[in-house]
Amino acid sequence: MTKMKSKSESNRLTGRLTRYAKVTSAVGGLAAKMAGEKYLGLKLDRNAHAADLRTALGGLKGPLMKVAQMLATIPDAVPKEYAAELAQLQADAPAMGWPFVKRRMATELGADWEKRFKSFSREAVSAASLGQVHKAVTLNGETVACKLQYPDMASAVEADLKQLKLILGLFERVDPAFKTQQVHAEIADRLREELDYTREARAMQLFAHLLKGEEQVRVARVHSELSTDRLLTMSWLDGTKLMSFKDAPQKLRNHLALALFKAWYVPFYGSGVIHGDPHPGNYTVAPDHALNLLDFGCVRVFPPKFVAGVIELYHALREEDEERIVQAYRSWGFKTLKKETIDILTIWARFVYGPVLDDRKRLIDETESGLYGRATARKVHFALRDVGGVEIPREFVFMDRAAVGLGSVFLHLRAEINWYQLFNELIADFDLKKLEKQQKEALRLVQFPH
Repeated sequence: MTKMKSKSESNRLTGRLTRYAKVTSAVGGLAAKMAGEKYLGLKLDRNAHAADLRTALGGLKGPLMKVAQMLATIPDAVPKEYAAELAQLQADAPAMGWPFVKRRMATELGADWEKRFKSFSREAVSAASLGQVHKAVTLNGETVACKLQYPDMASAVEADLKQLKLILGLFERVDPAFKTQQVHAEIADRLREELDYTREARAMQLFAHLLKGEEQVRVARVHSELSTDRLLTMSWLDGTKLMSFKDAPQKLRNHLALALFKAWYVPFYGSGVIHGDPHPGNYTVAPDHALNLLDFGCVRVFPPKFVAGVIELYHALREEDEERIVQAYRSWGFKTLKKETIDILTIWARFVYGPVLDDRKRLIDETESGLYGRATARKVHFALRDVGGVEIPREFVFMDRAAVGLGSVFLHLRAEINWYQLFNELIADFDLKKLEKQQKEALRLVQFPH
């Protein structure tokens, strides 16, 4: 006999079916417009088309919205009209109420879960696409943050990733220069990982280890006894949003930019590990102006040879050695490189590496465009389209996203730093064998899966 679904399960299923019917209908309608342009000669208004897609996605809280925002931050992952619209999507979602919280907490910690806390806030302090955060106090008096995942997220992610494939297919039809297979594969892996709070807990422990020598960067401590694979309890880090310091004195803005640079690149060049979400909301500033590094759901471990390739390209650009430049691209995973493609990729590389090739104190971007990398990315994109496009290697997706995302934060802070000196100090004693050893030891220490 088939087991009857409960009313709540039925409602959830009905809601999800309605949700995906909506987006499938919207994406299908947009695809029809594209087909009209391609086969019937009907003109497609890309700006209106992009706005329609944003409207369709805007009503869908959950993984798909998070994915759309990620796409907007990956340089050249989607055409510019779509990136501009997707960037406007807001991740904040209405928080679930107290009855929901009690059920979810009981599922994770048992029916007597409330007895394991001195206090637990009924109202969420924040809510996003995959879960919400509550402030609580442990029995020994420590204030903590409890990150609680919404139910049925695994199936929602898989369904949304199917919709993502359709959306990326639309982008390729709008503009054949965009090759999206590797972008989809990389986002899919990272999004699935974000659902595993045990993995995120280990990522926090990994970064705490890798940044232990950086006094101006803070990582919360995991409370393993109050955590599961769908509940993450960590020490509470008091802080103010980073973007609140855009008009702070220059010295303080430089200090925060320096801390942010080290928070990202000390783990990368020391152990091949990167915090893959450069959103400004993932950092707060402590009362003593240390940087709180938040949200470790999107962490990527790179092969040591890829890190070596990043440094190799830097030296090749400095020496203007074409052969070394090509070898570096190949080590990143770019294939079938024609001379025209190499020349175009190097335009982008010279922009990204520009601040660390220039031995002086300067802004991260001196074009005064207000949009870090946008003009250069557009120029590169059009050139790539003319030579037949290029498929972006998986490892490159989040590395590029990190560079542009961080550059945007540095731009907002108007930080004036000698990036050349800072970068060269960081890679001065780089050694591939040493990196391989340090990565292996760090991952083993916290049993981090990769």
